[in-house]
Amino acid sequence: MNTATPATRVLSLLPGTTEIVAALGAADRLVGCSHECDWPPEVAHLPRVTTTPVDATRPGAEIDSQVRALREAGRAVIAVDAARLRELAPDLVLTQSLCDVCAADGGAVQSLAAALPRPPRVLALRGTTLAGVMDDILAVADALGAREAGLALVRELRAGFARLAESGRRPRPRVACVEWLDPPYLAGHWAPELVAAAGGEDVGARAGDPSRRREWSEIAALRPEVVLVMLCGFDVPRARRELGALRDPVARELLATTPSFILDGNAFTSRPGPRLLDGALRIRAALEGRDLPGLARVS
Repeated sequence: MNTATPATRVLSLLPGTTEIVAALGAADRLVGCSHECDWPPEVAHLPRVTTTPVDATRPGAEIDSQVRALREAGRAVIAVDAARLRELAPDLVLTQSLCDVCAADGGAVQSLAAALPRPPRVLALRGTTLAGVMDDILAVADALGAREAGLALVRELRAGFARLAESGRRPRPRVACVEWLDPPYLAGHWAPELVAAAGGEDVGARAGDPSRRREWSEIAALRPEVVLVMLCGFDVPRARRELGALRDPVARELLATTPSFILDGNAFTSRPGPRLLDGALRIRAALEGRDLPGLARVS
């Protein structure tokens, strides 16, 4: 347990950490957030302290090319506004060390924070599994002096996953979780656990594995019985547009002949936070052929 003075001016550089702070009842302590933070609605007014040169309105293949070009040039995919950071004077900065496409580089954040007149604590979340996400929630709670709220939230989430898993179907359908379409990536990290809790078997990854690029022929060879299109950072309408532009014949055949669903990956599967349980509930609905907001059939 952290015994330091509870943070009162929190800067969140990740949508997931913004959601964690809000779920702990501390949204009023947020002084700023990333340009990608869009939930809960009460954070809409917060100053934005990150930017990206990536044009996210372009097709997925072009976004991938932009990210690769930035990396090859040694440029940041997501940059922190140092002047805004100084102006906001946070005493806690929340970020992560999991993916430099999803958040500002951890080393750069540490350097910027250290250069402030009153350097804030920088807490980088590292969870790659559901257990790791729960640990991260408790770490944020401790930094806020809200240990009891953190324990209550973790108990609620664990109970929700347990109830879902206990009611799972048998036999478990084979599920492929597609995190990006062009080039294709299969989701890793906590995605296999979401599928398992929902009553399926993830055929593309194990819990804690990184997301990996695969060929569509490799994905088809896994013989999935259900395909979940849960694109990182994309909601259902945006994912549907990406699917409409998909030209790979193996992919089109797989999606046409296998029960396939679009899930709002931006809200429910990409972010390490409380709404992962909502993601698992939607995966269950997909496996059972039911409709829920944030879930749609491919065809």
